[in-house]
Amino acid sequence: MAVESSPQTPGRRIIHIDMDAFYASVEQRDDPALRGLPVAVGGSRARGVVAAASYEAREWGVHSAMASVTARRKCPDLIFVPPRFDVYRAVSQQIRAIFCCYTPLVQPLSLDEAYLDVTEPLLDRGSATAIAREIKARIREETGLTASAGVSYNKLLAKLASDHRKPDGLFVITPSAGPAFVEGLPVGKFHGIGPATAARMNGLGIATGADLRRQTRAFLTARFGKAGDYYYAAARGEDDRGVTADRQPKSIGVETTFERDLVRWDEVVPALAPVLGKLWSVYRRAELPGRTVTVKVKYADFRLITRARSWPEPIASRATIEEICFDLLRPLFPLPRGVRLLGVTLSNFESEAGRQMALSLAGAPNPVPPPFAGGGLGGGVIGSSFTRTTNGPLDIDDGAAAARRAFAARSRVR
Repeated sequence: MAVESSPQTPGRRIIHIDMDAFYASVEQRDDPALRGLPVAVGGSRARGVVAAASYEAREWGVHSAMASVTARRKCPDLIFVPPRFDVYRAVSQQIRAIFCCYTPLVQPLSLDEAYLDVTEPLLDRGSATAIAREIKARIREETGLTASAGVSYNKLLAKLASDHRKPDGLFVITPSAGPAFVEGLPVGKFHGIGPATAARMNGLGIATGADLRRQTRAFLTARFGKAGDYYYAAARGEDDRGVTADRQPKSIGVETTFERDLVRWDEVVPALAPVLGKLWSVYRRAELPGRTVTVKVKYADFRLITRARSWPEPIASRATIEEICFDLLRPLFPLPRGVRLLGVTLSNFESEAGRQMALSLAGAPNPVPPPFAGGGLGGGVIGSSFTRTTNGPLDIDDGAAAARRAFAARSRVR
C-alpha cells in the first residue's frame, strides 16, 4: 500500500538526495587503483553503452547512455568496469535505511536517488537543511560515498536544488526564492522536460523558465496536452505532487536514548511520552492496522531485552498502545540496573508485505559515540537498529556483507 504526503500541508519540507556518480563511485571506493582515474561502468565492446561515468571521465565529455566507442574516442584512457548491480543494490539498501531514520515518507526514483518528506520528521534537527546535512554525513560515514542534497518546499525545486552544486553539494531553495530560481533555468533543466520537448519549446521561442512563464495555460496545453498544466505550474516554481512511499513497512518503531539512565518507575511515563507520540503519529499516517506491540529495553550495561504482546484486534488508539507498553514494562521493576534506552514497535500488520523499518527518536541531547562522532550528528540518538525479520530484506549488516562478497567474486575488464 502506498503512503503519500499531502501536497496541501503548509510549510512542506522536501529533500531530494542524489548520490554522486553512484555506480562509478562505488567502483572507485572498492578498488583504490581506480581513484582519480576516468572510469566508465558498462560494456567496452563496440555496441556497449556507458551506464555511469566518474567525474574524471565527465571532464572528457563522457556521460551515461553514451555509446562506448564514442566514450573511448573522447577519452582514450577511459577504464571500463563491468557493472555489479548486486553491490549497488546492497549499498542502496544501506542508504535507504539511513533515510528511514528520519521519515517513513521516502520515494525512491532509482538506486541512487530519492525524495524524502521531512515536514514531520522522526528525528527533528530544527530544519530540513540540518536533516539533509546530517544524512549526507551519515552516508559518507557508513558507505564512504558522497551525496548531493536539495532542500525546498516541493519536489520540483528539491530535485533542481540537488543538481545545483554537485558533487557533494547542499543547496536550499526557499519559498520566496523559488519563482526567481526557475526563471533563469534553461527549459531542458526542468524535471520532466527531455531533449525532444526542450527542442520543441526552443522552436516556439521558449528557451528559459522566464520564457515558459510568459505562456498562457491554454497555449501550453494546446501544444503539449496535459503536460502543459505541469509546465505552467513549474514555470512558477509550483508542484503539488506528494512524496509517495510505495513500500509497506513490516514494522514501525521509535526509540530514544536518555542522557541520564532511568532508575524508577515514575520516570517511565514521562520518558515514553515523546516516543509514543511520535509512534502514534507515524502509525496513524501509515494507515497500517497492527496488532502487536513490542517494547525494547537497553540497560546501562548495554544488555538488551524485548517484551511483546498481541492484541485481539487491530490497534486503533494511542491509549491501547500505552496500556500494552506499561503492562509489559511494569514487571521489570524494580530494575536490576539503570535503563539507557526505551523503544516501542508496532507490527503484525494485516498485510505483511514489505520490509521492516526501524526508526529512532532523538531524546535529550547527549554525546554521540563512534562511528558517528564527528560526522555532524547531534541529539541523543545512539543509532538505529535495522534487523532482518522472516519476510524482510537485507538489513544494514547484510547489505555490507553482500557488497564485500560480490566484490571478492567479481572480475574486471579494462
